[in-house]
Amino acid sequence: MAKTASVAFAPSASLFSRFLAAIDRFLMASAEISNHNGDLPRFGL
Repeated sequence: MAKTASVAFAPSASLFSRFLAAIDRFLMASAEISNHNGDLPRFGL
């Protein structure tokens, strides 16, 4: 019997998904600022 153990790690997030998450954070911050100013947030890019 082998005395080693293997551990399966979850695959790291791809660069594209991290890019989309950064865009999402930017759009959400923009919507929150618009909401604090009393404006309607602009959706989309």
